[in-house]
Amino acid sequence: MKDLAGKTAFVTGAASGIGLGIATALAQAGVKVMLCDIEQSALAAAVEGLRKTNADIDSVKADVSLKSDLKEAADATLARFGKVHILVNNAGVGGGGVYGMWTDSGWSWTLGVNLMAVIWGVEIFGPLIESHKEGGHIVSTASIAGLISGSSSAYNVTKYGVVALSEGLRVELAPRGIGVSVLCPGVIRTNIADSARNLPERYSSARGTVNNDKVFGAGMRALRERIATGIDPLYVGELVREGIEDDWPYIFTDLEFERAIERRFARIKEGFDRIRARTPRR
Repeated sequence: MKDLAGKTAFVTGAASGIGLGIATALAQAGVKVMLCDIEQSALAAAVEGLRKTNADIDSVKADVSLKSDLKEAADATLARFGKVHILVNNAGVGGGGVYGMWTDSGWSWTLGVNLMAVIWGVEIFGPLIESHKEGGHIVSTASIAGLISGSSSAYNVTKYGVVALSEGLRVELAPRGIGVSVLCPGVIRTNIADSARNLPERYSSARGTVNNDKVFGAGMRALRERIATGIDPLYVGELVREGIEDDWPYIFTDLEFERAIERRFARIKEGFDRIRARTPRR
């Protein structure tokens, strides 16, 4: 999609952080953008800021862990803009805890926002993109943790799922004129460490395993400090815009974790080498 001007994008988690960075970059490229988020006050502020730039935008409040909310958001997008060309599945939450801290509600919430919402987004918006036969693109936000998992947290599990889903969709949707990219950001200046602010009441029992400083102690405090000095989300938005235009399969934000990913691939290769070296049994 070399010429983005005049196209329409739907972006989840768009009220702040990476989502707002992407919405901003797309709007600056002449894209009509529907911003979607669960946090109404932040959403209103984001829309107010973007409208000052004469961007053609609108917003819709939705809890993406509810498929019905996503369907209603899709209807609102069509009613406002008529078509959808770009889907950005960006909404995400941190949490779920590691082994020994798991709760059913923690898994359900994290899976619902980080993975099922991506699946539903593609299921709902994919046919809408296909219908106008003008081509399109899908970007889903995973994480560098979707390639190098350092824990058993639900967050990491969901991000691996987003990578796998995106890799498969890229093959399947290419003949239909839809490009697919997976965004694997590093440490970005976002509100991910405060995800619990948007924890729905139905998952309230997960509160103890979501960004809880008392539970995670120094590790959580160190993460907050890193995030506070992380990469500017507006820069990430520009990378995503370029990734859409040039159909990048993977969108990374920096080189910090390149060696770690290479070490993971080396360990995988060692597994094949062991089999190769075995003496066939008689």
